[in-house]
Amino acid sequence: MGGLLVWLVSFFFLIALLIIIVFQLMCLADLEFDYINPYDSSKRINRVILPEFITQGVLCAFFLLTGHWFMSLLCGPYLYYNVRQYTRKQHLVDVTEIFNMLDKEKKRRLFKLFYLVFLLFLCIFWMILTALEDHE
Repeated sequence: MGGLLVWLVSFFFLIALLIIIVFQLMCLADLEFDYINPYDSSKRINRVILPEFITQGVLCAFFLLTGHWFMSLLCGPYLYYNVRQYTRKQHLVDVTEIFNMLDKEKKRRLFKLFYLVFLLFLCIFWMILTALEDHE
């Protein structure tokens, strides 16, 4: 039962990360189609970047503490990328450069989205496998 709870908690962490990334993509799409001005778009995106980084760091630490080494290793590159962006002060979206960097920002978030979907599928697989093993 404890293993299933670990996978369930990690499932909700991944869903939260997916919601944050989709929100950022929606803000960029609204900006691209001129539904929102650059200031509001960058303000909305910048407001959720730090919670995204913290949630991903907590998820990686959670996998590490619960002994799921493989999933922790899979979370490592994403965590490294986030830490590198933060230490280089490149994690926030600049209001004045957002139109010039729109394609790059969208590609960056789409890559994060696909990476998180892959982790979510692995999490669901391990959750089902753990539930079936507990049932037997």
